[in-house]
Amino acid sequence: MQFSGRTRKKLRLAGDQRNACYPHSLQFYLQPPSENISLIEFENLAVDRLKLLKTIENLGVSYVKGTEQYQNKLEAEIRKLKFSYRENLEDEYEPRRRDHISHFILRLAYCQSEDLRRWFIQQEMDLLRFRFSILPKDKVQNFLKDSHLHFEAISDEEKSLREQDITASSPSLSGVKWESESVYKIPFADALDLFRGRKVYLEDGLAYVPLKDIVAIILNEFRATLSKALALTARSLPAVQSDERLQPLLNHLSHSYTGQDYSIQKNPGKISLDQIDSLSTKSFPPCMRQLHKALRENHHLRHGGRMQYGLFLKGIGLTLEQALQFWKQEFIRGKMDPDKFDKGYSYNIRHSFGKEGKRTDYTPFSCMKIILTNPPSQGDYHGCPFRHSDAELLKQKMQSYKIPASGINQILDLVKGTHYQVACQKYFEMTHNVDDCGFSLNHPNQFFVESQRILTGGKDIKKESSQPETPQPKPSVQKSRDASAALASLNSSLEMELEGLEDYFSS
Repeated sequence: MQFSGRTRKKLRLAGDQRNACYPHSLQFYLQPPSENISLIEFENLAVDRLKLLKTIENLGVSYVKGTEQYQNKLEAEIRKLKFSYRENLEDEYEPRRRDHISHFILRLAYCQSEDLRRWFIQQEMDLLRFRFSILPKDKVQNFLKDSHLHFEAISDEEKSLREQDITASSPSLSGVKWESESVYKIPFADALDLFRGRKVYLEDGLAYVPLKDIVAIILNEFRATLSKALALTARSLPAVQSDERLQPLLNHLSHSYTGQDYSIQKNPGKISLDQIDSLSTKSFPPCMRQLHKALRENHHLRHGGRMQYGLFLKGIGLTLEQALQFWKQEFIRGKMDPDKFDKGYSYNIRHSFGKEGKRTDYTPFSCMKIILTNPPSQGDYHGCPFRHSDAELLKQKMQSYKIPASGINQILDLVKGTHYQVACQKYFEMTHNVDDCGFSLNHPNQFFVESQRILTGGKDIKKESSQPETPQPKPSVQKSRDASAALASLNSSLEMELEGLEDYFSS
């Protein structure tokens, strides 16, 4: 793919040639694009692709993947951004071309670190899952062949011969009409996850997998393929970065995946240390609430807890001086000698504020980072309670937070389905008396900001001495939103997040 400042000369292909370039609405992106494009189109495609992936991330937090609401909203966004999504639509060449080129552009931006690669792969997998779910059955075999996946649909005769064995071994076929279900014969090594769970029929080194189960295997293959491709792209990145036209664009794109940057303190010093106890029960997410409680009870936190909680407090407005005072007062209550704190802990706090070492100003941890990295061990209190607590302990914790039984059951169901951020969002709605919080939760500091917006009516937090902790009455907040209003809110938040990116490109 080459770039020029001039307007791109569009390729003129006959109908058969156009279809041959992009035979399906989804692909494994095995071949990079080879045509020339202008820098303007490069920028536009990059921004549109990033908008799509951000939408996928936010919808995955707000809705359970695969549900009707999730599918409808994602299809509407894909259609709006003019990317491919369905087979058998007329004039699909241009949407599929946009999809192809934009994917490879973001590969350049998101191969630069492990966190970026992990985020990019997850969103692309969710996009592929959606597209495969609406792929007509008669197109599946051709898609598998074009993706170099050696999965063969068995004949009706072979299916009838093995019906009893396959249905007995595949729980996903329960309640499914056997005659209408396709079954694929794939190498045993590609179905290890199903084999471990005893959910597949094996014979002569081959696994007989129903269409309902094959999507997980396809996604695993896609993840492995894309992960390897990103690693190879990272190795050749210096050659791309030497182009002064592209380097700033790619850097700006890669910084746009986490939403708001909470390392930039908007209200430093606006919160007094006396307010933290009260705020922890009203506006802290459960991960920070449990860290604060553990710190007050034990007068100490291990390194993982200090990093997670300390950066969160920095993000909500504590200054360096306040942070040093806060941690020192608490550790001294635990019988720690003040000199030992000054020698052993002050440096780390100053380091997290960018005042020591490499002068790196550390960013508060996002939900994704807390869920996916550094799981807590015995004696630790960091991590995500929805991800790292067993069901009974989580239930007890929610009961202590005065969550009603019906709400606890909803939260536990979401956790069981591994929808941890959606569970935290449900907790937010329960503790703030709102039916729809109107945002997609992806950061503990976002939880705090949105909580304060509701509790204070959007006013700045006033510095004042806190009163002794007493149960706080829940505010009555009327929020009646229909599906279209919720989507409008989501689109609005996306536009705000990407506004700086578009301004950068247009300047």
